[in-house]
Amino acid sequence: MNQAWPATPFAHLVPERNYVVIRAFRDYDGADHPIGESWTFIGSSFLPYDDGLSLFAVIHGQRHQVRMQWRDEEQGPIIDNLSAYLQPKK
Repeated sequence: MNQAWPATPFAHLVPERNYVVIRAFRDYDGADHPIGESWTFIGSSFLPYDDGLSLFAVIHGQRHQVRMQWRDEEQGPIIDNLSAYLQPKK
């Protein structure tokens, strides 16, 4: 993995492990993450002044920054229940 990207775990997500979306969701930038989408998790970062959470992952062979906002009116409910959206790939 590219060491310039943070390799910080988040919730149940562990860097360099594979996950699959089991419940579709939309991120802060309006990108959809459909059921069946595969991720290789890289890491995470959090910006407290904006409640901004970034999840870094390889999706469809490309590195992505999945931005989320930890507020009730945004992606807060998804972040609070992340294991209901992303599960380890078997």
